[in-house]
Amino acid sequence: MVTVAATADMPAPRVRTTYRVTHDGVRLALDRYGDTAAPTIVFAHGFGQTRHAWDDTALALAVQGWHCITADARGHGESGAPANGDYDYAQFIDDLIQIARDATSGVPPILVGASMGGLIGLCAQALHARLFRALILVDITPRWEPAGVARILGFMRAYPDGFADYAEAADAIAAYLPHRAERKSPEQLRKLLVAHADGRLRWHWDPRLLDYIQTHSDAWQTAIADAARRIDVPTLLVSGARSDVVSDATIAEFIELVPHARHTRVDATHMVAGDANSAFAQAVGEFLCALSPAPVSLSV
Repeated sequence: MVTVAATADMPAPRVRTTYRVTHDGVRLALDRYGDTAAPTIVFAHGFGQTRHAWDDTALALAVQGWHCITADARGHGESGAPANGDYDYAQFIDDLIQIARDATSGVPPILVGASMGGLIGLCAQALHARLFRALILVDITPRWEPAGVARILGFMRAYPDGFADYAEAADAIAAYLPHRAERKSPEQLRKLLVAHADGRLRWHWDPRLLDYIQTHSDAWQTAIADAARRIDVPTLLVSGARSDVVSDATIAEFIELVPHARHTRVDATHMVAGDANSAFAQAVGEFLCALSPAPVSLSV
């Protein structure tokens, strides 16, 4: 059994927030956990999320000796947006390539990518075969179920005028995620909402992203499938048993494209790390243990 949770006798790793400017002038916000000289894991969040979706997992793995980097994608969280307001998948891929190349002085990092972040990682790895030495994809496959994506986009479009206060936002999230017993606290919501001049609280993402994603996501699937065929590094797919974005059919297609990939399920919806972080961290830890180099403190 691999232990990836922090314990009382392990000191909390140092967490540092840094910023880098992309080739087209967008400033990205990053958090770095642990020793920068240790083997590195780069985390890429899903559409509509921020780097804070990975806080618990990155902290637990940093305690075990990994150097973890989480980043807000452009148009999300504390990261900036293109000056002209135009988005393209190629921008996200290039941003991730820059982060990965900055992350290491020798051994390539490992990618953990959820949903959109996983797809971007697949494409980045296909373009630069030695960019990552392993891929962990979280509830995403090159083809996805359109009903699940439509549900996500529907929620993201549902509150264009934002919320009067944190309690109203917490109500909306609870209705969207009824399976979660814990209600979002104001402290948690401060990482998800931005106060505007009119006094309303709005989501942290650029609303212009929604039209681009909705318009181009289906056409992107062919390019992603082609990228998947070119993946030759150790790969793990972690899917949610109750996900409506991936299915048995899309998982089978992924394994056909990447025959060496491993697959494991956890009891979760599409929001795997948020729904079942302990089970997710366990699956990730077991996969990481088989890779070399790994921190000497990560033991079976």
